[in-house]
Amino acid sequence: MTTMTTATTATLLGAQCRQLHLPSVGARWESMEKEAVRGRLSHSAYLAGLLEQELEDRAQRRAQRRIAEARFPAVKRLSDFQFAEAPLVPAALIAQLAEGAYIERAENVLLVGDSGTGKTMIAIGLGVAACEQGKAVRFTTVAALVNELLEARDERTLSRAVGRLSRYDLVVCDELGYVTLPPTGAELLFQVLAQRAEAGSVVITTNLPFSEWTTVFSDPRLCKAVIERLTYRSHIVETGTDSYRFKRSLSRLKTLKNLTSTETLAAGKAVEAQKEDAAMSDTSDSPTVDTTLSGLTTSEVSSPETSTTAPAGGAR
Repeated sequence: MTTMTTATTATLLGAQCRQLHLPSVGARWESMEKEAVRGRLSHSAYLAGLLEQELEDRAQRRAQRRIAEARFPAVKRLSDFQFAEAPLVPAALIAQLAEGAYIERAENVLLVGDSGTGKTMIAIGLGVAACEQGKAVRFTTVAALVNELLEARDERTLSRAVGRLSRYDLVVCDELGYVTLPPTGAELLFQVLAQRAEAGSVVITTNLPFSEWTTVFSDPRLCKAVIERLTYRSHIVETGTDSYRFKRSLSRLKTLKNLTSTETLAAGKAVEAQKEDAAMSDTSDSPTVDTTLSGLTTSEVSSPETSTTAPAGGAR
């Protein structure tokens, strides 16, 4: 009877949790109930702990959903960045930015440096951190964003596209300067950046110093306006010229070569061991033959009884 009551209660709780959309409570109530009994917790303490677990799991699911919606090319976290290999990157400033206060103040972050110096990884790391803090984030390359705006203009949905971008708490634009923008595309990009000025944060990565931005925005006045809006109330992080990515590649290559050398050495030792085993095996087999032969006298070896055929015209 007790088993039936327990089973019925479990079935009822499962149905109620599904109806109330409490998946964590439904999955954890039984195990946490046992812990509460062992710990002699009150009913209210048990219930509070169960609901707290539901809230934590729900926040984690929301963060995962926001990360997926941000369209990152890969999920990278700032904890994975090796600041020791990129000494010019200010670790303290990046850690401060990761807390997200700059988004609340609608400030921008400009990551300036040569290719491979960690700009994109830091930008993605800041975006992921923002997602985990409950912010709506959109990641895009500058070229992809301009193409999206041009297509929206051709389809007469430009206002909707620009409005959609304005609703994000943070927009991460990667690779400014890698592609020269057409005049119309540059104007559309300026429209997005101007609308977000002092209203929403932007993270920009670029391989160009500001003095060379005219290679992207061919109109000098437009270029000046873009720089003024992006640098106002912004954090400018210079990542230098030494390729962080190249250093990592060299490190991985060195590790691979060391592993290969170790494996080759081990294989050589294995071959030598096999040769030694084979030589010892041959040595252990040969005495049996030698002992058999050495036990025969000269006369026994030459005895007619050991001959299979007598010669024609035998001896007289």
